[in-house]
Amino acid sequence: MKQSLQLRMGQQLSMTPQLQQAIKLLQLSSLDLHLEIQQTLYSNPLLELAEEIESEPEEVSNEQLANEIADNGDTPDEWSKEIPNELPLDAQWDDIYPAAPTANAAATSNDNRDFESYHSVTESLQDHLLWQLNLTPMSDLDRLIATTLIDNIDDNGFLEAPVEEIWQPLAQSYADASLTDDPLPNAPLAETAPTAASADDLDNPAEDSEENDTGLTFEEVLAVLHRIQQFDPPGVAARDLSDCLLIQLNQLSPQTPSLDDAKLLSAQYLDLVAERNLPLLCRKTGLEQGAVEAAISLIQSLSPRPGESIDSGNADYVVPDASVQKIHGHWLVTLNGDIAPRLCINKEYADMVQRANNSKDNTFLRDNLQEARWFLRSLESRNDTLLRVSRCIVEMQQEFLERGPEAMKPLVLADVAEQLELHESTISRVTTQKYLDTPRGIFELKYFFSSHVNTAAGGECSSTAIRAMLKRMIANEPTSKPLSDSKLATLLQGEGIQVARRTVAKYRESLNIPSSSDRKRFKQSR
Repeated sequence: MKQSLQLRMGQQLSMTPQLQQAIKLLQLSSLDLHLEIQQTLYSNPLLELAEEIESEPEEVSNEQLANEIADNGDTPDEWSKEIPNELPLDAQWDDIYPAAPTANAAATSNDNRDFESYHSVTESLQDHLLWQLNLTPMSDLDRLIATTLIDNIDDNGFLEAPVEEIWQPLAQSYADASLTDDPLPNAPLAETAPTAASADDLDNPAEDSEENDTGLTFEEVLAVLHRIQQFDPPGVAARDLSDCLLIQLNQLSPQTPSLDDAKLLSAQYLDLVAERNLPLLCRKTGLEQGAVEAAISLIQSLSPRPGESIDSGNADYVVPDASVQKIHGHWLVTLNGDIAPRLCINKEYADMVQRANNSKDNTFLRDNLQEARWFLRSLESRNDTLLRVSRCIVEMQQEFLERGPEAMKPLVLADVAEQLELHESTISRVTTQKYLDTPRGIFELKYFFSSHVNTAAGGECSSTAIRAMLKRMIANEPTSKPLSDSKLATLLQGEGIQVARRTVAKYRESLNIPSSSDRKRFKQSR
């Protein structure tokens, strides 16, 4: 083959730093965007926050000041009085000089503070239990055992590990401390590796404690555990669900109706109670059906997860990126300008940049000025793309805003990309972790995209609309005879939606709705 030179023309998209920055900002959520802006402000001295021009306070003339003093009843003579040499013992400053209004007092009265940030207390379940432990008189050894047990309680209020596994490292540490005459460690020993033990020792911990009378016995750990189980919330530090229910039942008044029957069912027949097998429960317990139902009602009034009553986390709030409102018969989309601070270029530093100067300082300012301009352009491009996509989605889903989820139309990324002449990846980045505030609630932009199902008329129906229909049908179904998946599919076909039974089951499971048999058992137990 003969070598030769050829000239070809072509187009190729190159990922410039500016394009990479624009793509990065486009896919960030509002919280991540705020953090990115803060980091850019710290690293680039030519970027600064656009401070609003505050109006200067008007100068108060002497005549206005005199009028205000006259209105308040204060005269200059009252302030010119000297303090007497001798004052009564019960005299106060306000008795000698009148209190003058201060700017801080006026500002405090008009201060709209966040009630939640000033009055909320974040407390975990462990903190709540440790606070009760500090109020309980105990020896140092029992307090160490109680702290270890509390550290092994999960957020639901149950022990994460068996009592035997918690007792073994405690006993080993206590024995080692006794041999070395060292005091017991103050820190909890929940993470201490358990010593090797045989299966017989784990099955019979009481026998092992009898052999080690001088050490920490298993009964001592159980005694401390029973003490913690009397703490608030009721049912905490339980080993299983049956133990949790029995702890709560034991704390009720002995005159509580059906208390003994509820204890019997919780201790021995909890599985049958969950299945609500009343005939088998009556046959095994010897109770009448009315007594069994009363005991089950008492059990249902208890908390299966006592730790949930102690809220250990802060509420997560969603800040919408855009909002839509109906004004004069038209849906108007606006961006939320409060999610990101307004930026501008520092004019003083920008004026110091000289084109012909190649010094180190000038080069630094010139590079940062260019980066600042790119960053501002990327932010503007992000807001413009987000606004265009939001308007397009609202235009296509006006029926949803007017009538609700059952009027949702099928929509995919390609539909929006084709109308806006953008790539599908761009639409995907814009709609991820971006939220729209509508009169029907705050929804992620991804919520408005869904697949379609064919209808009998040859049209298409959104899967979101089908889920809304299923939810409505199940909510209105008879209590004694819930609708099966086949019956739901038949009802949907009656409304012109061609859907199979397995599709109905898939949509029902996505809504976390149990099957018809489970719904029947649940509704009968209410």
